[in-house]
Amino acid sequence: MPDTSAPLLALFDLDGTITRHNTLAPYALGLLLRHPARILRLPLTLPAFTRFTLGRCDHGALKAAFLRKTFGGVERRDLDAWTARFVPRLVKKGLFADARAAIEQHRLHGDRLALLSASTDLYVPAIGKALGFDDVECTGVAWAGSRLLGTLTTPNRRGEEKVRCFEALRARHPGLATLAYGNAQSDLPHLRLADRGVLVNGNRSTRREASTLGVTCVTWR
Repeated sequence: MPDTSAPLLALFDLDGTITRHNTLAPYALGLLLRHPARILRLPLTLPAFTRFTLGRCDHGALKAAFLRKTFGGVERRDLDAWTARFVPRLVKKGLFADARAAIEQHRLHGDRLALLSASTDLYVPAIGKALGFDDVECTGVAWAGSRLLGTLTTPNRRGEEKVRCFEALRARHPGLATLAYGNAQSDLPHLRLADRGVLVNGNRSTRREASTLGVTCVTWR
């Protein structure tokens, strides 16, 4: 267990841990409403969804295909304008109150705050800035000049890739005990490596697995 009197490295997952819901879906929906002609591109994503359903591609490949087929070619200024509207709304209404309280408690304690998310750098860094995080690790998306390509510039920050990011963050801040928060089964690999891992609002099977790994289970509202 970490020394509670000393500063910590506190790592937070985003979707379902800080936010009440997934963030990519409402972000994409709002962007589609701003560019309604691109709704006609959605059928182009069906092959990728089919491959994913059949286990022939992973979350990262699905995410890249969706972004590339649906939003490829959108100007950076348009995406930045939507992000500037989306993030304040999310921060105002879309977060667990207990998550905000935990972040604030860590900040007051002098802890180093790190946001570690599989969601993309289209908006995650802006969320991290709005919430006062010191470090942000998320999935990178490629651009061709000022236009979005939609392919990924990093591995999808999920599962074992999150473990790699966790270890890199810990190496950048030697001497700090680690406390990590996540909500999904795919977060357990890095939660178990932290000095203290906390599973937030996990489902029954994930809570059961977490208990065998020494990961604390909490409910946030």
